[in-house]
Amino acid sequence: MSSSVQLFRDQKYHELKAQCVQQRRLFEDPEFPASDESLFYQSAPPRKVEWKRPKDLCEDPYLFVNGISSHDLHQGTLGNCWFVAACSCLALRKSLWQQVIPDFNEQEWDPKNPEKYAGIFRFRFWCLGEWTEVVVDDLLPTMDGMLIYCHSNVKNEFWSALLEKAYAKLAGSYEALDGGSAADAIVDFTGAVAESIDLVQGKYGEIISEQMKLFEDLLKVHKRGGLISCFITASSGSTSEAETKMGLVIGHAYSVTAIRKLRLGESLIFSLNAEKLFMIRLRNPWGKKEWKGAWSDNSEEWKKVSDSERKSLGLTLENDGEFWMTFEDWCKNFTDVDICRIVNTSYFSIHKTWEKEMMRGAWAKNSEPLLNRSGGCFDNKETFLQNPQFVFDVKKSEDKVLVSLQQEDCRKYKKEGKGDSIPIGFEIFKVEDNRNYRLHKLTVQERVATSPYINTRTVFLKRILKQGRYILIPTTYHPGITTKFILRLFTDVPSKLRELKADKPKMTRWSLLCGYPRRVTQVKIHSAEGLQKQDRSGGADPYVLIKCENQSMRSSVQHDTTSAVFDTQVIFYKKNIDSPVIVQVWNSNILCDQFLGQAVLAASPSDPREQRTLQLRGRDGQEAIEVPGHITVKVFSSDDLVEL
Repeated sequence: MSSSVQLFRDQKYHELKAQCVQQRRLFEDPEFPASDESLFYQSAPPRKVEWKRPKDLCEDPYLFVNGISSHDLHQGTLGNCWFVAACSCLALRKSLWQQVIPDFNEQEWDPKNPEKYAGIFRFRFWCLGEWTEVVVDDLLPTMDGMLIYCHSNVKNEFWSALLEKAYAKLAGSYEALDGGSAADAIVDFTGAVAESIDLVQGKYGEIISEQMKLFEDLLKVHKRGGLISCFITASSGSTSEAETKMGLVIGHAYSVTAIRKLRLGESLIFSLNAEKLFMIRLRNPWGKKEWKGAWSDNSEEWKKVSDSERKSLGLTLENDGEFWMTFEDWCKNFTDVDICRIVNTSYFSIHKTWEKEMMRGAWAKNSEPLLNRSGGCFDNKETFLQNPQFVFDVKKSEDKVLVSLQQEDCRKYKKEGKGDSIPIGFEIFKVEDNRNYRLHKLTVQERVATSPYINTRTVFLKRILKQGRYILIPTTYHPGITTKFILRLFTDVPSKLRELKADKPKMTRWSLLCGYPRRVTQVKIHSAEGLQKQDRSGGADPYVLIKCENQSMRSSVQHDTTSAVFDTQVIFYKKNIDSPVIVQVWNSNILCDQFLGQAVLAASPSDPREQRTLQLRGRDGQEAIEVPGHITVKVFSSDDLVEL
C-alpha cells in the first residue's frame, strides 16, 4: 500500500487554512455545507437544526480536555451507537487515534493566538486500502444550544463531534450513519482486519472448550492492539434498543475496553473452585445503563476482591456505562462479536510477524463470457469461474493463512436508495503447481475453503493450508452485480499473490518461429502404491517427476513409505499434440536419487477422464518391462486452450 494520503474532494487542508488565516475569516466547507442536505436525505430532524461553532457553545473550546478517553463519548439522537462504540475502542489506542487525527497539537485551539484559528479540521480514514484525508469546518448541528449527535461528556471537548462530522461527510450525510457496524468504523479508523463471530451459532455459551479458545483469542487480540465490539441481535419478537431484564440494550453496540484473568483471594471458596476468573469489561456508548448481573458495579462479588485488585482493574462504581462481566455470562448474553485485528507486519516485533499482500479488484459485467468478471457464487455452475481469480503459493509444508475480502463502502449511495452492502464471499481451490492462466473448468482441482457469504462489508477466513498453489475466487452471491473490492492475504512466508488475467499463453513473434501450443493437458497424480523397498526398514522416500516437452514439475517427497499419496496437479500447454506426458517415480537419496519406474501417457482428448491405475515400467517407453508398483492418475486433455 502506498504511504501517500488521498485527499477527499481534493481539498488541501494547509492551503485552505492559510487562506482563511490571511483573510481573517472562518472556514465554511462548500463540499459539506451547513444545510439540510448534509443532515439527511430522507428523514428530516423533528425540529429545525441550527449549525453552531464550538465558540458559540462554550467559552473555551478544545479538541481534547485532559487527553482522549473512551469515557469522552455520548451518542446523541442519531442511531449510530456502532460509530460511538468504535470511537470508544479507538480512544484506547494512542498509536491508532493519532493516525485518524493527524498533528492533533497543530489542530488544537490556541487561546494565546486566537488569530491562528480558522475553523478547519482534518481527519483520516482508511478507505478501501488507502488513507483518505477529509477536511471539515467546525459548524456543528445543534438544537436549543446543545449538540444533537455524538458529543463529549465534557461541554468544551469537541474531538468526537468533529470526527463524526468528517465521517458523515465521507458517507454523504449524517443520516447515512444511522444504522451500521462498529467493525466497519474500526476498519475505517485503522485498516484492521475485521472478523465477525456469531456467538449463538458457535454455541459459545454452551461449549466451555470453545468459550476458553475464544477467550484466549480475544485476550491475544486485545493485548496486541486489536479492537473488539459486541452486540445483541434483535430477535423477531423483540424491538431494537429495548432493555433485557439484566440491563443490556438489544441491537446496541458495546465496546470491549478490557479483558482480564482475575485472581481471587486464597481464602475465597468459589463455586467452581477456580483460582482465576475470566472477565471482560464493556462500555455502553450511552454513558449509562449497565449490566445488572454477577460482577456488576454494586454486586456482592466485588466484596470478595482485594482493594489492590480492584484498583488495578480500575473499578468505578458510578453509572458511567462501563461494567465488568464474567466471560461465560458475556457469551450467554451477547449474540455477536466483531474482532478487529491489527495484523503485525513489522519485522522489528517480538510478536509473530505476518507477510501481507493486498490486491484491488472489481466485479464487472460483460456479455462476453471470457471477459465477464461478475459470475456469482459457486452455486452458479455456468458462470462461477467468470469472476476475478487470484493465485498464491504456500511455500511451507503447511501455513496458517488469513484472508480478508472487503467491498466498497456503499453508504454514499444511500441517497440513491441503495447503500446496503451486498452479500459477498470467496472460494479457495488447490490447483496445479504450475498454473499461470485463468481456470475455466473445475476438474482435478480441490475445493479447500469456502468463506461465509454475508452482506457485511468485510468477510474474513482463517485456514491452515498445505504446501502448493491455490486460486482464490472472490464473488458476489448473485451474478451480474458490480462493485469494487480489496483482497488482503496474510501468510507466514511471502505468497506472491497476483491476479490471473490471461486465459491462455500469449501469441508472440516467437510463437511464429518456435510454435504456439495446440493442446492443453491436466494431470493429477493421486498416489503410487506397491513400490520397490529401498532401505533396511522396508520403506522408500518417493516423489514423482512429471515431464512434457521441455517442461517438468516435481512433487514433494513422501517419507518412509512404499505407498505414497501425492495429490500433485500439473498443467501443460503442448506445441506438439503427439508429445507424451511422462510420469516418473523416484526415490530421494542423499547421494543419488534412484529411478523406480514410470508411466507414459498419450494425453489425447479422447483418453478416458476418470481416475486410472497404471502399471509402472522401465525407461524404454510403452513396451518397457514392468517394474514393481503402480500409480493412480487422472488426465484431461483438450485442443481448446480455454476449456480447462
